[in-house]
Amino acid sequence: MASGMDEELRSLTDRLHDEAGGSAEYLRLTATGDHEELAAVLTAARQPLWARELAAFRLGCARDGRAFESLVLLLNHRDPERCVSAAYALARLDDPRTARAAAALATNGLRTAYALHPVRLLTELRAPESVPALVRTLERLLAPGDPHPRVALACVEGLGRLRDPRARRVLEAALDRPLLAAAAADALSRLG
Repeated sequence: MASGMDEELRSLTDRLHDEAGGSAEYLRLTATGDHEELAAVLTAARQPLWARELAAFRLGCARDGRAFESLVLLLNHRDPERCVSAAYALARLDDPRTARAAAALATNGLRTAYALHPVRLLTELRAPESVPALVRTLERLLAPGDPHPRVALACVEGLGRLRDPRARRVLEAALDRPLLAAAAADALSRLG
């Protein structure tokens, strides 16, 4: 587990290094072990996005609840790499609000283009909100001509991993979609 976190942190810091221009502030935030210093970045005015992301990620992985709001905002960001980092930290934060927030993002029809990582996070969390949110999202995405097949596929795969019989009806409907049929069949086979 530690090596996985080390890899995620390395990926994040490599990406943010370029964004921060290797500044002294960047070096300070990557080196500090002081949670108060990191939390101050989240509330201070005029902080660059890279600094807020770095502070929130480090606090979230350390299970410091002060990172929650910033991580949820990043989970809904248009930049997929920020979403990946936020989802990783939220999964480790162990905050009871995380599943509700991810479910709200996943089921928001106006933000479907950004729902991939909330859907994947819901699968990882295995929370009571996970299956209802994935079912609701997938039902909406099964409409003819829906432009979000990756999100629909993530819902199908997630429901297969969660193995909840409440997903049977929507997974059967997904069998009729060529891009989802194989994953839906696999998911249905897991329901038993």
